[in-house]
Amino acid sequence: MKLATGIVRPCNMLQGSSHRLVNSTQCSTTSTSTSTISQSQKFCTKLRIANSWNPKGRHNSVQSLASKTSKLRDKWTEFQGIKNWEGLLDPLDNNLRNEILRYGEFVEAAYRCFDFDTSSPGYATCLYPKSSMLDQCGFCRTGYKVTKSLHATCGVQLPQYCSERLPNWVSTQSSWIGYVAVCNDKNEIARLGRRDVVVAYRGTATSMEWLENLRATLTCLPSDMAPDNCESMVQSGFLSLYTSSTGSRPSLQEIIRDEISKILQKYADEPLSITVTGHSLGAALATLSAHDITTTFKQAPLVTVVSFGGPRVGNRNFRCQLEKNGTKVLRIVNSDDPITKVPGFVFEDNKEMARNGDVQMAGGLSKWLQKRVEDTQWVYAEIGNELRLSSKDCPQINNRNMASCHDLKTYLHLVDNFVSSNCPLRATAKRVLNRSQNTALV
Repeated sequence: MKLATGIVRPCNMLQGSSHRLVNSTQCSTTSTSTSTISQSQKFCTKLRIANSWNPKGRHNSVQSLASKTSKLRDKWTEFQGIKNWEGLLDPLDNNLRNEILRYGEFVEAAYRCFDFDTSSPGYATCLYPKSSMLDQCGFCRTGYKVTKSLHATCGVQLPQYCSERLPNWVSTQSSWIGYVAVCNDKNEIARLGRRDVVVAYRGTATSMEWLENLRATLTCLPSDMAPDNCESMVQSGFLSLYTSSTGSRPSLQEIIRDEISKILQKYADEPLSITVTGHSLGAALATLSAHDITTTFKQAPLVTVVSFGGPRVGNRNFRCQLEKNGTKVLRIVNSDDPITKVPGFVFEDNKEMARNGDVQMAGGLSKWLQKRVEDTQWVYAEIGNELRLSSKDCPQINNRNMASCHDLKTYLHLVDNFVSSNCPLRATAKRVLNRSQNTALV
């Protein structure tokens, strides 16, 4: 697993952009408790992320736009991870940056569409009809059409005495958690080089979802999700949210399989990609969904996960199964975000992983101890490729508490400003270049 680490270039470089993802009245709600919403909204207004729906907003000339569009169209499989993003993460390729931001905005749309008001009759549902969902939440120029709303069901059953004493919203079992959208705009399909399917998930929002988050021990995948590897294990709560159903509501797994089956049949004769994206809990569900798609549909197109601030999901056998099926995973990680360091802990054999805080021991002691700890069902594995960022050196992020470090806006802001690990600040790069040129003249 390869990763790129670094700081970000100065945040004030975005102030002149004409396209904004954030405004003073619309901010994403983080997957932290609702008591932090107002604080998060104040924090969000300080960050300005260039909107990538309209590529013209990022270029000053038609020639530059045409050149970059051509590169994206001709090399879209590389940006989707067919070569594990080799040479694209450090320094961060601008086309890849734009794609990451674009998928992050789909996740932002999932937050904006969710009804967080516990006093509302529509709590935990989608605020808008499927036909106009993206338009009404502020993303009217995506070129995508929402084809399916997604609901997740908590498998935890509260004791009857709790249900009788608690408000109804606390025990809400099923909630709207995201959507499936298909690119149907000819110009956008031409720009992307294929028809893209997006599955987008929001993060934790309901009390019952928080309960599932706390079920952190590993459990075996069901046989239909791991036919060749009975030792593949994932976090119990995430799997429960993905596979649980009620009498009136099918499981998230059933909804995904049914919708992807229809899409694959409808667009079988054209280039297709499936991108599953999410933040926090949504990042974990994105990984499970992608794995399920590649396991269920043997002729599936390239399936890519773009996750933001996601927790650990499964063990090493699960990681091997993902790699065997060709599922590509790009994890965007803020090193100051504690959510990305839980649950459990990681045993790795290489020094690179040890430097990043994972457990590494040599020789027979390592294997003996690892076996004993694995029996406790707390040993996870890092999955896919990692783009590691840091909010510490960004001057506009003054409040670096857990909520702000985990906020989706923070992630999009860091991605938009990241350069590379060797020369993380653009201003530093200019000074180094000028110094080199002056030295050469002497």
